[in-house]
Amino acid sequence: MSQSFLQMNTVFISILIEAIPFILLAVLISGVIQIFVTEEMLAKIIPKNRYLSIIVTMFLGILFPACECGIVPLTKRLIAKGVPMPAGVAFMMTAPVINPVVVISTYAAFGNSWRMVAYRCGLSCLVSFCTSVALSFQFKDNGLKHAAAPNMNLKKVSFKTKFDAMIEHSIGEFFSVGKYLIMGGLIAAAMQTYIKTSTLVSIGHGKVSAVLLMMVLAFILSICSSADAFIASSFRSTFGTGSIVAFLVFGPIFDIKNLLMLLGTFKNKLVLMLLMYTVIVTFAGAVLLF
Repeated sequence: MSQSFLQMNTVFISILIEAIPFILLAVLISGVIQIFVTEEMLAKIIPKNRYLSIIVTMFLGILFPACECGIVPLTKRLIAKGVPMPAGVAFMMTAPVINPVVVISTYAAFGNSWRMVAYRCGLSCLVSFCTSVALSFQFKDNGLKHAAAPNMNLKKVSFKTKFDAMIEHSIGEFFSVGKYLIMGGLIAAAMQTYIKTSTLVSIGHGKVSAVLLMMVLAFILSICSSADAFIASSFRSTFGTGSIVAFLVFGPIFDIKNLLMLLGTFKNKLVLMLLMYTVIVTFAGAVLLF
């Protein structure tokens, strides 16, 4: 076997090892929501007001130690349970950034400094809010590609029956998401192997090109948000603050494996609009931070 193929294989396996624990956590939480959380419970938590619902769900990610690898199936289940699509998208966009694991890893990666944590979380919330509000005016349905599975009436059954149903749902969700993880991981590994980072870095000399380059790099590398800060910190001597923040904000929302999961879950037009708004707001915010 060629050295390049062996390198690609190593990168692919590392992506799977990095992502699978978070996928498992996400599908288990998704199973709990499906079986144990009712629409009435969510209705009490999520405000009816368009803007308040987005703000509330935007900060729910603080309670979920999930990275972007597993956030799509979790968001799908919340929306299927009745959470408005824009509010679900707001949760999906911020949860991989503002959760405790990612906050701590970002703090450690940048020399125990809260400044980069504040920039990352602040811009992530801004991107999430602007994108979700824009989508709320464009799309009136839940945006899911396939109709949600009917809710199970388990109010009068035993806890064991509910637990078994939760495990069954989680297993089905895992295999549904797993195929996109494998395809995305293969593509990301190939691009990391055959597109040299040094070649890309040589392009990013100006402010605009540096921000765009780091966003493209975040998409190609497809690194888990719990570890991407350590990669980003290695570029501090090459790029400015704005471009590094763009890397840290854009990657958890859009990378290769995540894009495939989104396309498998949401309607194509919604994914396209989500991508467009994310690129615009991330780019504008990052340039201002330069």
